[in-house]
Amino acid sequence: MSFQPHQHAPGGRGAAANPKNRFEKLEYVPDPEEETAAIRTQFLRDDSQSIIVWNESPDIPFRAGLNPYRGCEHGCAYCFARPTHEYLGFSAGLDFESKIVVKERAPELLRAEFLKKSWEPQVVAMSGVTDCYQPIERKLELTRRCLAVFLEFRNPVAIITKNHLVTRDIDLLSELARHHAVAVNISITTLDADLAKVLEPRASPPSRRLAAIEALHRAGVPVRVMMAPVIPGLTDHEMPALLAAAAQAGACEACYVPLRLPLAVAPLFEQWLERHAPGHKEKVLNRVRDMRGGKLYDAQFGTRMRGEGFLADQMRNLFILAKRKAGFSGAGAGLSTAGFQAPGSQLELF
Repeated sequence: MSFQPHQHAPGGRGAAANPKNRFEKLEYVPDPEEETAAIRTQFLRDDSQSIIVWNESPDIPFRAGLNPYRGCEHGCAYCFARPTHEYLGFSAGLDFESKIVVKERAPELLRAEFLKKSWEPQVVAMSGVTDCYQPIERKLELTRRCLAVFLEFRNPVAIITKNHLVTRDIDLLSELARHHAVAVNISITTLDADLAKVLEPRASPPSRRLAAIEALHRAGVPVRVMMAPVIPGLTDHEMPALLAAAAQAGACEACYVPLRLPLAVAPLFEQWLERHAPGHKEKVLNRVRDMRGGKLYDAQFGTRMRGEGFLADQMRNLFILAKRKAGFSGAGAGLSTAGFQAPGSQLELF
């Protein structure tokens, strides 16, 4: 049965307001008319002098990351990255999805990084925080230009996105795939278009994401489906159908991550449930608490990406069974640094 949203997403946004920034002493409180008015997206220049961010988390499978954009216009109600906008002086709510910080020099900075003698060839993840194929990428092409740099050096890259726009770059992705230097992860949270419309208001609909998997597979680009997050009590029942659809489209591997609600994300998602799925609210929150030691979030390494307890075990067992029935072999795309070379090296003579 199709999900029926209690209300439409205001202005195509996932959040309904701007909660107070945890680092700021002062708070701006708009009047009700201003808060409900349509909010236009603003794009702000980022003058960062470096582009690679480093991660030491033991439960994230990459050390190096690259995010051409800070904030994300997709506006996913559950996005774990929302609190990162608070470091910029913004709110994790509407600011996160309407004030997008753009790293205009990302391709040039990436090339400079690869030219350093200190650079050790390794997998770089794009969209480890915010989506590198959010709507403005269609115009700015920062991600495409970064992919051209990855191809120039044949340095492996892993992409995470929920936007069909990734298929625009199949020419570069297929060339990277020839060198075992790319893997694309397509995030699909639900197959229900009505639910996706209010849960992920400016991301590609589920059918378009499945189409992206199919197009990438046909082009020889290894692609994995990520059911992330799985929302207990709202989307978990979709896991068998979702994995089956992704496998049929050509995904070679699958993974999942239970819902994570760090810091400001928890109250924002509670508000989203109240607006769009009030009948599910208590069931969802109680199941999250059951998987997070009685809290809405547990940041402990080793368990934050999978949860604990009976419901977490049940979700994991359902995933294993659904994955097997869908026909996934478990053989993901192996990325290699063997082809890495800096332009102008002696290797180019042969």
